[in-house]
Amino acid sequence: MKQKLSIPAPVSRLLWRLSIVLALLTVIRILFFAFNRSSFQHASAYDLLVGFWFDIITVSLFFFPFILLSLIPGRNKVAVWRDRIANFYYHIASILLYALNLMDIEYFKYTSKRSTFDLFTILGAGSDFKQLVFSFITDFWVLILIFIGVLIVHFQLHHYTLRQHKRENEYARWKPVLLSYLILIPCFVVLGRGGFQLKPVGIIEAAQYSSPENSALILNTGFTMLKSYGKERLELKQYFNEEQERRIFDPIQHSTARKILPDGTNLVVIILESFGNEFIGACGADESYTPFLDSLINESLFFEYAYANGKKSIEAVPAIVAAVPSLMDNPYISSPYANNKIESLASILKKHGYSTAFYHGATNGSMRFDSFAAQAGYDKYYGRFEYKNDAHFDRTWGILDEYFNPWSARKMSELKQPFHGTLFTLSSHHPYYVPPHMNGRVKHGPQQICASISYGDISLRRFFEEARKQPWYNNTLFVLCADHTPSTSTPHFNERHMMYRVPILFYHPGGKLGKKKEKMVFQHLDIMPTALELLNIEEKIYSFGKSYFDKGPREAIAYLEGTHYYFRDKYMLTFTDDKARNLLEISTQKKSPVDSMKYQRQTVHLYETRLKGIIQRYNRDLMRNQTTTQ
Repeated sequence: MKQKLSIPAPVSRLLWRLSIVLALLTVIRILFFAFNRSSFQHASAYDLLVGFWFDIITVSLFFFPFILLSLIPGRNKVAVWRDRIANFYYHIASILLYALNLMDIEYFKYTSKRSTFDLFTILGAGSDFKQLVFSFITDFWVLILIFIGVLIVHFQLHHYTLRQHKRENEYARWKPVLLSYLILIPCFVVLGRGGFQLKPVGIIEAAQYSSPENSALILNTGFTMLKSYGKERLELKQYFNEEQERRIFDPIQHSTARKILPDGTNLVVIILESFGNEFIGACGADESYTPFLDSLINESLFFEYAYANGKKSIEAVPAIVAAVPSLMDNPYISSPYANNKIESLASILKKHGYSTAFYHGATNGSMRFDSFAAQAGYDKYYGRFEYKNDAHFDRTWGILDEYFNPWSARKMSELKQPFHGTLFTLSSHHPYYVPPHMNGRVKHGPQQICASISYGDISLRRFFEEARKQPWYNNTLFVLCADHTPSTSTPHFNERHMMYRVPILFYHPGGKLGKKKEKMVFQHLDIMPTALELLNIEEKIYSFGKSYFDKGPREAIAYLEGTHYYFRDKYMLTFTDDKARNLLEISTQKKSPVDSMKYQRQTVHLYETRLKGIIQRYNRDLMRNQTTTQ
């Protein structure tokens, strides 16, 4: 009688246990989609199917040691220890994968991408993690309950699988087991690579399966963590020879004194945490939560098409004060290039007799801003510890803006004029805490952040009320901008062409700049060269942005999950894996901009060439520590 062909028990048990993880990762992906539906308006079942393929790749990579252990023959004590080690690894890897993906259900709202390994670097800076952990537990308790539910299902299914696939005599037929071993191991190697192509599948490949805005839905956090570990360094690009590159893009510029403001004018840069255009009336919001900022905008040189160069505070500060973007997975401040020599507003102005200081009410060490301020050349740093009054501490981030802002204005009077001060606010940040005594004064809205933005606006008013009392006020140029856009449930502001739109304005109390709303593209990177020219500083500078007075192309750049975004005129170019992918017309307020790539070949070539020049110069200069004019 011919023997019936059957799968050996160790192989069957292994496949069932891996299937449990795949099934639960699929459930978590569906939850990720449901919780962030407004960010994936054009997603389809195909994206979820591709996401399942990335889960298979992730499971093959994460569980490869477990796979090897599970198929090793053994008896008695050897089998017992093999199973103990394999089970321990299996459960730890599973729990880690579930936790990382569930965490990103909420964290994605703030970064618009899957978390990469730099998250641990950021959380490890200062005491942010210790201060935030309680806030996250109380605010996101639903995810904790889901996590517990996932673990219960995981262990129940695992127990059921062990009962259904008993171990009795499972290695009696050693030949089928060995054959399965020889077949399965190469299969899992190929699956872990994502196929037979030359290079293993990476984060950037997600954009090839769908549009870039759906990359986070296709990827999973375990995959992005694994693929970003040890991959922080940039790759040297060779799109052009260096002579061609200089003709296309050169960050070395010469600033020109514009003689609009008097020599020796002070400079105060105010970075507003999470003040996205969605909540600002003067930026076209349906409902305004910023009456004071609106009034400043109406008295300023204001840019209607202004862009942040990133989605995180840690990405914004180098772009604003040093004109250096974070065109890589790791933010510049936490990257291997953080100790590069740079030129900033502080270092340049110090050469012209300015005293400088950086003010941030968070606990010292937060986001490494104190270290970066020192690296950028600021003379002094004032944080929570320098404030010396924890009665005004919000118990999460730092000193409340209503106290720290006017205190900073008074501290600026201690600086020798002319001076440059940078103030970074913090209260309009998750968990969006508004002190109880202010609840009746702030304006509430449909999203939790609305009241926090309103509170931030009141606190900004208090800064200016205090600043007006100081002797330096009338001789000061104020630059105000948001660091990035916040988390939002509004689909339109989750579109890629809207998620970087922030207010940027230049204000002089004496009205010397006039009142003007410019419709040109303007970005964080343009702040430093513009401010220097308004202060009549004539210097050779290194900047990835350009002055407002420069007649060259008006552009903005951003990077997210392997895709570069290039804004120019009325278009946004997406660039992934060394190729232009889309050219979207963004001048209209349509929810779904039209892709004009097929019909605007010359424009695509022009923009792609310019962007390649920027990327090539950026990568090489950071890798060689040549981000100065010297």
